[in-house]
Amino acid sequence: MNRRVTYFIATIITLFLAGAVQAQQGPTLDELLQQVKEGLRKQSEQDRQRIQEFTRDKAKREQMLAEARRERAALEDKSARMEQEFDDNEAEIAELDQRLTERLGSLKELFGVLQQTANDARGTFEDSLTNIQYPERTEFLTELAQKMGQTSRLASLEEIERLWYELQREMTESSKVVKFNHTVINADGDQQEKQVIRVGLYNIIADGKYLQYIAETGKVLELPRQPQSRFVKSAENLRNAGAGKIAFGIDPSRGQLLSLLVQEPTVRERVDQGGLVGRIIIALGIFALVVAVLRFIQLTFISIQVSAQKRNPSEASTRNPLGRVLKVYHDNPNIDLESLELKLGEAVLKETPRLNRFNMILKVIAVVAPLLGLLGTVTGMIITFQAITLFGTGDPKLMAGGISQALITTVLGLVVAIPTVLLHTLVSGRSRRIIEVLEEQATGMVASYSEKRGKGSAS
Repeated sequence: MNRRVTYFIATIITLFLAGAVQAQQGPTLDELLQQVKEGLRKQSEQDRQRIQEFTRDKAKREQMLAEARRERAALEDKSARMEQEFDDNEAEIAELDQRLTERLGSLKELFGVLQQTANDARGTFEDSLTNIQYPERTEFLTELAQKMGQTSRLASLEEIERLWYELQREMTESSKVVKFNHTVINADGDQQEKQVIRVGLYNIIADGKYLQYIAETGKVLELPRQPQSRFVKSAENLRNAGAGKIAFGIDPSRGQLLSLLVQEPTVRERVDQGGLVGRIIIALGIFALVVAVLRFIQLTFISIQVSAQKRNPSEASTRNPLGRVLKVYHDNPNIDLESLELKLGEAVLKETPRLNRFNMILKVIAVVAPLLGLLGTVTGMIITFQAITLFGTGDPKLMAGGISQALITTVLGLVVAIPTVLLHTLVSGRSRRIIEVLEEQATGMVASYSEKRGKGSAS
């Protein structure tokens, strides 16, 4: 209706405009009126067509609605039937389960034990060294455990017998020393077929070296770091042995101790952890050791010379300290007593610095080495706390590793200081004994000279 009103208003406006410009446009008012009537007729015809189409669509939609209602009713009936069928099936399944439980009786407990035993055996066999030779049993135990977990499947007599056989074979193999060929990954990463010797469930060796079995990958690796030489030698003896008893070092933890051996740093790695301060401490220790050994050898040789000179005081030799002191005594036969005593004291004092040479250096090294160790420890702790600030305390290994590295310099300082103190005591004691001999001989010479002078005065 709005469109018709709009069209009517537009027609009137058009008539007014047409009357105003009739002389210029040409069409008359009758013609315009006829055009308006024709337009209204066409508009009415279109409205009637629209109404007819709407009526047809309404009937069609009502038919579709009726069909949808009938389909919903059918589906509701089907849903009710299926729910009833589901309830009936549930009741039947419960009844069948009860009947199955009654019929199984003690067999159900047996199957539960079989499932648990199969799972436990699989976990044990996967980490066992015998799994290198018999890897197929793991798959069997997995399938058996899954089968025993289902109530609709039963274990066969053959499967039960094989489970017993695998358990018995594991116990039997634990007491055997077996040789077989297997692929071994060397320390440099190369794979090579080698003759592997398995010692029970404890160790495997090849070419006189200990191996490691990785259960996750099933690979056999050569330990990059072998245990002590006596254990490696026992492995070599076992490889070359024929029959009889052989002493062999085993790992009772089934490889865990050997795996920890790989993670344990060597002495060289420990020294490298000390850094620059650790290297300085080691250099001082080596220097102190060399000096102490040389001085001890030199003082020992001088002590031998002094002892020989002591047995022959009449012939003074300038190659030893006592001989040089005796030479002063022999070179001054007519000097007064006080002057002789002073000259002999001077001669002893001249020999003292030579005998005490490098003793102070050893003493200084013995004092400085622990201080350097403390310096390295403090520096390492600072670095450790910086790492904790950056990465937090979530990883205890990070803290333990940093603290261990920091304490290495303290250990090195003590390792150098303690022997240096002992060497300094030993060397200084040897030189002090020689000096005491010189002082003793000088005092004896003064006493002898004084006695001679007293006899000469009396005569």
